[in-house]
Amino acid sequence: MLCFAVRAQNPQTIQAIEIAYLTKQMNLTPEEAEKFWPYYNQYREEIRKIRLDAVGNQENVIVTEEKIVNVRKKYNVEFGRVLPPDKVNLFFRSEKQFGAFLQRELMERRQLRMQQRRPILR
Repeated sequence: MLCFAVRAQNPQTIQAIEIAYLTKQMNLTPEEAEKFWPYYNQYREEIRKIRLDAVGNQENVIVTEEKIVNVRKKYNVEFGRVLPPDKVNLFFRSEKQFGAFLQRELMERRQLRMQQRRPILR
């Protein structure tokens, strides 16, 4: 099991944790990693732009999700140029798992902070 402590809600910190998580989950070789991460960075930027545009334009959730699925389909092919199909599938699965992992970590940290702030009743 892979454990990380989310020390800050800093986007760079979270991205570094995500990269380490994905690298471990996908068991990337150094050669695969060198080829994969530039594609991943493009993929991540396209997804980020879609989400920002959706918020700015108050876009319908279904329309936004459809755009994201189309980007994932596009990068399924792109990732397949540098990784075997099983690792491409593993990437998409691991990406989803990381999102759930991050949500759990952040929720647990918030709950812990709330408990620490409560005055002790006697």
